[in-house]
Amino acid sequence: MVRIKNFIYDNDNIKILEQKGVFTVFQHNMDMSVTPNSASTSYFMSKTNCTLKQVAIELQDNAIRLKPGAMQFITGNVTQTAGVNGVGDMMGKMFKSKLTGDAPVKPLYKGTGLVVCEPTYLYPIIENVAEWNGLCCDDGMFICCDDEVKDEVQMRTNLTSAVAGGEGLFNLKLVGNGQAVLLSRCPREELYEIELENDCIKIDGNFAVCWSASLQFSTERAGNSLMGSATSGEGLVNVYRGTGKILMAPTK
Repeated sequence: MVRIKNFIYDNDNIKILEQKGVFTVFQHNMDMSVTPNSASTSYFMSKTNCTLKQVAIELQDNAIRLKPGAMQFITGNVTQTAGVNGVGDMMGKMFKSKLTGDAPVKPLYKGTGLVVCEPTYLYPIIENVAEWNGLCCDDGMFICCDDEVKDEVQMRTNLTSAVAGGEGLFNLKLVGNGQAVLLSRCPREELYEIELENDCIKIDGNFAVCWSASLQFSTERAGNSLMGSATSGEGLVNVYRGTGKILMAPTK
């Protein structure tokens, strides 16, 4: 039996930020491993929410998929496999990886025990994939998900949206029932949650963190004419149309 003391639930320097399903996001309130030269920097980092965050996964006879290289440690009766079903499946995963820029194989961790991810200064967020009816996200945002969640490729509406919109022609799409943990550049409390119902929103720049696969994406002029776009000073904007959700960062 393994017992871990001074960890999530009995450490005053650790704060739980979010819990859904088997996933827990927590932060270290202050970096206490400092020297006289780094003490001042560490103090002001803690005051401005620049703290290390981690994801802990408490498995109870179930399975999750994890981004390669993201694991810090494992305890319990947990086995790791590549999660690949034959050569054909591997070829398909590698093809999708070339399109999205994401890792081709996401190892499968199965059993009962604890899996803890490496710390990061970015902001892990937990999303219920079923509520999105297909969740698309930027390249490299994926950390982990329930095994019931599958990854696919979502193609942009047109080539213009990829070139001019700065988003890429293909994105990772998560589908199924379960939770997924994504790495956001902004904390959860800063993200705008936008709900569209047969409508559209125009966003100037790459501010969308993730969005519903049901939304159509295109890049268009900000105004109805070249003169209108020129006078607005905005030029091209990213347009999301249809019914679905968007999580949007307020800052780059």
